[in-house]
Amino acid sequence: MGESAVGGAAPLVTDPFDAVPGLAPLRAAAWDGDWAATRAFYEEIPATDAEGVSCAAALLAGVDRSEWYLEKAAKAEPADPLPRTLLAERYIHLGWRARGRGRAEDVSWDQAELFHDWLRKAERLLIEVCAEQPAYVPAWTARLATARGLVLGQSEARRRYDRLTEHHPHHFRAQSRLLKQLCPKWGGSWEAAHRFAQECASAAPEGSHAGVLVAEAHIEHFSDLDGAEATEYLRDVSVRDELRLAARASVLHPDHRRDWYWTESHSTFALAFSLGGHLGDAAGHFAALGDTVSESYWQNVPDWKTRFTEFRTAASATL
Repeated sequence: MGESAVGGAAPLVTDPFDAVPGLAPLRAAAWDGDWAATRAFYEEIPATDAEGVSCAAALLAGVDRSEWYLEKAAKAEPADPLPRTLLAERYIHLGWRARGRGRAEDVSWDQAELFHDWLRKAERLLIEVCAEQPAYVPAWTARLATARGLVLGQSEARRRYDRLTEHHPHHFRAQSRLLKQLCPKWGGSWEAAHRFAQECASAAPEGSHAGVLVAEAHIEHFSDLDGAEATEYLRDVSVRDELRLAARASVLHPDHRRDWYWTESHSTFALAFSLGGHLGDAAGHFAALGDTVSESYWQNVPDWKTRFTEFRTAASATL
């Protein structure tokens, strides 16, 4: 739902189901525990749109207690990959929620055990689905999250991603998940993470979301730094120029079409430019967002709702 107003401003809309009206039937089906309505929603997604299925699966995973009816559906339709994949995404969500957003050294033993228990449950379902239907891209996308959480390593994550790209070479959610795996905190390097983001952005059709990966990589890098080093990182002109090029080739490109990812993409660029002090560049993204924002990266900023409105006001003044 929309959040309460900050400093007299209009309430921020942070719930993706509220930001994208077309998703409302999926949330209603989940609230009602209605598998038939859930299936009907997914049947409306074109068979070629594996990215749409993965996006909706990740959003459904965030609906409280949805595992109850998804478990029943998976048992009732054991040969269908959809209910098992949706259930696995829900287990993945529960696992990461149990772990928390802190660094590995701040995660307690109990948190880590519960985290891995949920991910192992998800992985068992996904192994079955991928064995039965190796071209089912949403399951491979989910398995990138389990590979990272279960610490299966860079090569295994790459193997899964390569299997996915045999069928869908520009799958944004899969690319975003592999990008996180390529960061140093999960055994990768900044060189590998930035190179992957640039490769995806360069290879993707203009107007796609792939350019957002460049912003994600820079935010991840910034978050790994401290003090003045962090402050100066996003202020660097070369970083700013990379962000500009990526935004122009993706969400600011004339061929870009608003879809279920739109809030997340503009929110990510708005954050990267704002933290770097490039408010003129952030302005267009804030204008597109209005009172809508994705929490995805913003929630890592202390008192982020206040900071969002402050940055938005400052950016608007540059127009």
